[in-house]
Amino acid sequence: MQLNGKVALVTGAASGIGKAIAEIYAKAGAAVAIADLNQAGADAAAAEINAKGGKALGIAMDVTSEKAVDDGTALCIDKLGGLDILVSNAGIQIVKPIVEFEYRDWQKMLAIHMDGAFLTTRAAMRHMYKDKRGGTVIYMGSVHSHLASKLKAPYVAAKHGLLGLARVAAKEGAEYNVRVNVICPGFVRTPLVDKQIPEQAKEFGISEQEVIKTIMLKDTVDGVFTTVEDVAETALFLATFPSAALTGQSITVSHGWHMQ
Repeated sequence: MQLNGKVALVTGAASGIGKAIAEIYAKAGAAVAIADLNQAGADAAAAEINAKGGKALGIAMDVTSEKAVDDGTALCIDKLGGLDILVSNAGIQIVKPIVEFEYRDWQKMLAIHMDGAFLTTRAAMRHMYKDKRGGTVIYMGSVHSHLASKLKAPYVAAKHGLLGLARVAAKEGAEYNVRVNVICPGFVRTPLVDKQIPEQAKEFGISEQEVIKTIMLKDTVDGVFTTVEDVAETALFLATFPSAALTGQSITVSHGWHMQ
């Protein structure tokens, strides 16, 4: 029970990576607020954890809304008794060449990934700074925080931006005992990635299997997708790390696709 007595807020946690992180945190003893745009999905994910003897709360949260983030964070603190861990995980993907990208889609991508990270961080830190109680902030970056791929201009820009935000937040948060890090997964077989496969096959004029083999997994050491469990275990490691020896860092979980 490495997180016994801790409270975690995970965004985009009704499914995929966020849900896996919420589940591993609950198993480690944390009370977990599952924040998601999909209220029904958040409630269902929380119910699964509660049915297994854990403690979880579903929260409706649009991470691009200042009010929704502040209200949802306040609800988490009120209902679960505090906030020790924030995982800013909510994200979407839109795949198109730059010349075909609608400006509104660019704005939407940046709002969810970057504005969402800023708003949730600000709300969490305001609580974590009180009495220097401290805490942990984790951003869900990507191998695309370090590398670029065609058709993903706003996603790559946002994921690069998370590294800068994390480094500033780590420096500002240090005196208040707040640590900030970024997890950078490779391709994880989630609905988000499954949606990209036919989209990229169409854009590049190749088969879906070729997308997997020659684009998604080409540079891994073993041709294997990263799993949600791989990412969740990394999130647990970062949440339980005992000191500021590890802050302002990015941890790449990608089967060797990107090596730092």
